[in-house]
Amino acid sequence: MKVIAMIPARYAASRFPAKLMQDLAGKTVITRTYEATVATGLFSEVYVVTDSAVIFDEITSNNGKAIMSIKEHQSGSDRIAEAVANIDCDIVVNVQGDEPFTERQSLAKVLDVFKDDQEKVIDLASLMVEIKDWEEIENPNTVKVIVDQNNFALYFSRSPIPYPRDKSITSRYFKHKGIYAFRKQALLDFTVLPMQFLEATEKIECIRYLEYGKRIKMVETNVQGVEIDTPEDLERAKKLWAN
Repeated sequence: MKVIAMIPARYAASRFPAKLMQDLAGKTVITRTYEATVATGLFSEVYVVTDSAVIFDEITSNNGKAIMSIKEHQSGSDRIAEAVANIDCDIVVNVQGDEPFTERQSLAKVLDVFKDDQEKVIDLASLMVEIKDWEEIENPNTVKVIVDQNNFALYFSRSPIPYPRDKSITSRYFKHKGIYAFRKQALLDFTVLPMQFLEATEKIECIRYLEYGKRIKMVETNVQGVEIDTPEDLERAKKLWAN
């Protein structure tokens, strides 16, 4: 099973423009993420896929591998699908460019689900981590996921799901960590499936897979990490790195 990693990297992030080029302990966020992904040792190749000459030059000048997107894309999945179309591989892992604390343990768990999937019922796999702080549960920047008894995703939302109408029932809440492992064909299929109502409403791209009947296997991890979506996240990341 040949596995490669793709790191989609937009320069003009809406909430925190140029966040991937911000300094994190002497290197840029995107370089930290690239190096952390390579350091896992899980991939035949690791590429940054970007629409930005600045990011492309940043990675290649640090001896990394980068691919320029030929065109504009609505999502990171679309961007890496274009890049991977002519690359020989079985599984494509999408590592978010703002995840400098990417680590081996969680990624290995995601890849393991494909080893046992002889009938290929899993189209893609992803990570979830339990969250207990109600402020984070209510935060629309935190994407929540609910799963069935076999840990297949039922739905993703920016709202708290499940909604705790009955306070006597103890609910667990899970944050979706934006790392995906796709079967290559499932990723290529994504690019020709038009966006539907639920994805457009929530602005969560993996909902598109559910709307078209694809199966997403969720893997629980206890590694929180820091996703850098805001300047405040960057400050937290700096403190975590220092420790």
